[in-house]
Amino acid sequence: MQTTQYLNEIIQELQYTSSLISDEDAEKLVNTIFESKKVFVVGAGRSGFMAKSFAMRLMHMGVDAYVVGETVTANMDKQDLLIIGSGSGETKGLVSMAEKARKIGGTVAAVTIFPNSTIGKLADFTVKLPGAPKDQSESEFKTIQPMGSLFEQTLLLFYDAVILRFMNKQGLNSYTMYGKHANLE
Repeated sequence: MQTTQYLNEIIQELQYTSSLISDEDAEKLVNTIFESKKVFVVGAGRSGFMAKSFAMRLMHMGVDAYVVGETVTANMDKQDLLIIGSGSGETKGLVSMAEKARKIGGTVAAVTIFPNSTIGKLADFTVKLPGAPKDQSESEFKTIQPMGSLFEQTLLLFYDAVILRFMNKQGLNSYTMYGKHANLE
């Protein structure tokens, strides 16, 4: 297969996974962001990169948003939301963060392949993103892509769709958001 043929196959996989995401679960995440004082996002590895891009767009919309682990991250409170993106829902460091957020009394949302995972069970609610886990040997979900790529790509696109829905509900557009874009570069 040629590179562009692989690209077309990846796009077909993403179209399929996106069609399986619950509108109700997605809307709950959007509404919970609206209701929260601060929003914290986290993920490990490539899922962490997706979380950082999501936090950036939240900030562009005027949401008080933070990436867990950054030196400028604020403290979490009871009125706040922690969004954890984890394919497996079992990453030890992320489990610990979910437990801490629960003890604080904040809301925890898990975006994961496995809602019945440890993180999924700790969460107040989950958004299930279909996809293959890193170890695809026993997965019923098939992908041509390596490891967790399909989940990570779906996660990024899902986060971008959440941003668009939030923008729509707030009456924002790229022009109104641009005023919060970095201007020292």
